[in-house]
Amino acid sequence: MSKPLILVSNDDGITSKGIRVLVSVMKKLGDVIVVAPDSPQSGMGHAITIGETLRLYEEEIFDDVVAYKSSGTPADCVKLAKHYVLKDRSPDLVVSGINHGSNTSISVLYSGTMSAAIEGALEGLPSIGFSLCDFSSKADFSHVEEWVEKIAIQVLENGIPKGVALNVNFPPKRNESIKGIKICRQADAKWQEEFSERFDPTGRKYFWMAGNFVNFDKGEDNDEWAIANNYISIVPCQYDLTAHHAITQINKDWDWEKL
Repeated sequence: MSKPLILVSNDDGITSKGIRVLVSVMKKLGDVIVVAPDSPQSGMGHAITIGETLRLYEEEIFDDVVAYKSSGTPADCVKLAKHYVLKDRSPDLVVSGINHGSNTSISVLYSGTMSAAIEGALEGLPSIGFSLCDFSSKADFSHVEEWVEKIAIQVLENGIPKGVALNVNFPPKRNESIKGIKICRQADAKWQEEFSERFDPTGRKYFWMAGNFVNFDKGEDNDEWAIANNYISIVPCQYDLTAHHAITQINKDWDWEKL
């Protein structure tokens, strides 16, 4: 029986520690191919390159693994992998990460890590985005490797619904072991941004965005609660952004005679 084909990408760049860990784990499960950005692409969301050239170079960076670095975004990388690099082969699994930093709650909308996974789902492929809630470039991933493997095996063996990508977030390394997994919803939380006005050495004005993360959610069934309580959060995400519940409400509330 042939091994599953696993496509690995990320948004921190092909040289990040997180992708090295992810490749190492995926090599246990199947044949791995890497297509990842040549530089960090955090916060790119689902951006794609349409007005500039896309470059792709083979890179000998992982032992016994064919790898390519691209000048494009994470979504570009998955597109290039599916339609150019793999040609007539289709991955059995797309994995993205392991991201250095949280992608819980509203951050999923901005996440390059999750955009690679969602691009996989758009192509009809089982896809997972993995993130560690530790922004350090030297973050300790040792406590999550076995969980990455277990979750990937579950998806390979049992699948996930079509059009869905899993957003998996791991708590940072703590004194106690991870308690387990929570399949949960996205928390009601957001960034409250502030813009600092500054001036460069030539006197030209520029702005630096900062802010605080505010969690409005008091529930115990969301990803923020899970991470705070040392659980792994798994939020199934879909690319259909239709607010289905609002269709009936708008049809009911609007004065259609005035339209």
